[in-house]
Amino acid sequence: MSGATGTAESEAFAALLRELKDRSGLSYGVLAKRLHMSTSTLHRYCNGTAVPVEYAPVERLARVCRATPQELVELHRRWILADAARGRRTEAASEDAGAAENTSPGENTGDDDPGEPVVIDPAAEVTSPRRSPWPHRRRTALIASVAVVAALGAVAYALRPTSERAGDSTAPTITGSQDAGPAREPSARPSADRGPSASASVSPTGTAGAGSAASGDPSGDDKPATRQPATGVPLAVATRPYVYDSPCSQHFLVDSEPAQVGPPASEQDAPRWAAAYGAVSSGEQEIALTVQGTGAQTVVLNALHVRILSRGAPLAWNDYSMGVGCGGGVGTKSFDIALDQGSPAVTGKNGQRDFPYKVSESDPEVFYVTAHTAAHDVRWDLTLDWSSGDRSGTVHIDNDGSPFRTSANVDRPGYDYPLGGSEWIERVGG
Repeated sequence: MSGATGTAESEAFAALLRELKDRSGLSYGVLAKRLHMSTSTLHRYCNGTAVPVEYAPVERLARVCRATPQELVELHRRWILADAARGRRTEAASEDAGAAENTSPGENTGDDDPGEPVVIDPAAEVTSPRRSPWPHRRRTALIASVAVVAALGAVAYALRPTSERAGDSTAPTITGSQDAGPAREPSARPSADRGPSASASVSPTGTAGAGSAASGDPSGDDKPATRQPATGVPLAVATRPYVYDSPCSQHFLVDSEPAQVGPPASEQDAPRWAAAYGAVSSGEQEIALTVQGTGAQTVVLNALHVRILSRGAPLAWNDYSMGVGCGGGVGTKSFDIALDQGSPAVTGKNGQRDFPYKVSESDPEVFYVTAHTAAHDVRWDLTLDWSSGDRSGTVHIDNDGSPFRTSANVDRPGYDYPLGGSEWIERVGG
């Protein structure tokens, strides 16, 4: 078994990456440059040493290697399983570390192995050991030092004026829909539940679940956050609200002039960028739904429906492209929604078969859904009908508690941000 992750799931994931890379005929150096990552990071992904904490860099790699729609779906499925296996190993390592802390300094457990690294940030190559690399005596000394620092911190806190401490208990929780403002430079490590991991609201009865927004994770982990299913719902749904079919496919409408709009965002930063500028998907919006069972029992996904919550006149805003000078993308649109129809439906595209589908904890499914409009400003969401044994229900899917929103862009002024440029340039022809 190659790689430090050491699981069948991670090896299966790495094997498909290697197959795509080898078939592309591109070297690691060329691929790394196109993906804006280091060659060593790309090596670790392809040999199974590390599993990315986000799917976005994996998908970019697959698209550059000209993966088919079926391969993209299979790659996403394998990444989910590899990521889950890593989570189980991390929990087990934490339990081992806790047991080691309770071992007396003079006791030799035979477990002084420094352990294996886990890549935390796919872009920055930051690594974190699964187990402490120090022998237990040094680990015990470190723990004692941390305890002293914590005690000093508690004393410092107690000495702070009461007025300073009063607001500590009411500090706001960071969520994917909150942002301090339109930063000019997108952050390389946004907040814990940043946009591409926008979650689905879940309701076993079919009622709207918009009020149950997930809270943020202050740990700074970049992993997509999946909203926990409601009681009795044997599945979980994670939503990526802005999927870039190619690096240039996503356009946003923004009610601001170019001088007030920051540089374009990558796919993983798109939700935060859209929230900062009040942006709305322009013309079409592609989302990805990852559906996974939460137990051993198989869950049947019977049907996926679209609900139109409102229709209005198209927004008279400027159109901003998230990329420029790119080639065509891989056709990943598995399902299509024509929002301008009187009663729109979710229909299969590119030979994609219709529902039902089956999922379980070990066999998730990924669905790509593209909604488009040429005449309206539309707010919409989805509902997923499921059944398992003698139970059944409906899961409500939205954009982290808010409807998806897509507006027509006909005759709107268009702007591109040239590669290597420093400002938005008006698009010739609008």
